[in-house]
Amino acid sequence: MSSNRRKDRVLKKSEKMSELTSAKNEDVEFSGTLADQDDIEALNRSAAADERQTKKLDDFRYE
Repeated sequence: MSSNRRKDRVLKKSEKMSELTSAKNEDVEFSGTLADQDDIEALNRSAAADERQTKKLDDFRYE
């Protein structure tokens, strides 16, 4: 898609999904020295969510 798209129009579902999946694959560098309390809490929530998701996948596989 063109990077010159207008931002004031409503995106189609496929366009929204495309943007979400591309954002998920972006490399983000985390710096512990620059992190504030909100960053650390977000990191902990993310790790807990990953653990819950992995547990659900493992439980599903072994049923």
